[in-house]
Amino acid sequence: MLESALKLWMGTARRWRRLWLRLRGVQTGRGCWIQSVEIPRNPRAIVLGDEVALDNHVVLLATGESCDCPQIQIGSRTYINRFTMLDASESIIIGERCMIGPSCYITDHDHGTRAGDAVATQPLTSKQTRIGNDVWIGAGAIILKGVSIGGGAVIGAGAVVTSDAPAGAILVGVPARVVGSRQ
Repeated sequence: MLESALKLWMGTARRWRRLWLRLRGVQTGRGCWIQSVEIPRNPRAIVLGDEVALDNHVVLLATGESCDCPQIQIGSRTYINRFTMLDASESIIIGERCMIGPSCYITDHDHGTRAGDAVATQPLTSKQTRIGNDVWIGAGAIILKGVSIGGGAVIGAGAVVTSDAPAGAILVGVPARVVGSRQ
């Protein structure tokens, strides 16, 4: 009895979270499973496909000017695990049926590093980051700006991806390098 009541409560809480996100401007597809997520700014710049699953403490951060243009797009049936952060100033696109492990960081920008100027005052440099369909990203991986990961690729836990990954490739290490293929 208590377990049934708890399941009913949790389902109702998820529905309220989806409604709250929609009211704030997040475009959500059908059947999304959204736990306690953070969207500090620009919720209208976020698009979630059907059946996207966002676990606890996922952060979707769309920086810069408030706009209705998508800066973070997550494809249908993609799962993003706990404590993962997507940090977009231009565009992060994640394909369908991806699995992203806990504590990952995916970005499309970094700060300027000119000598003589404080880093915090320098403009961001950005370039679209793109992850294809059916990609698996292991726990603690970091995907940096301008990277394109081909469909079916696997990124090992703790890898730091600094350059493009071919479709079906298996990458590990810091910086990430190809060590195999799924094809």
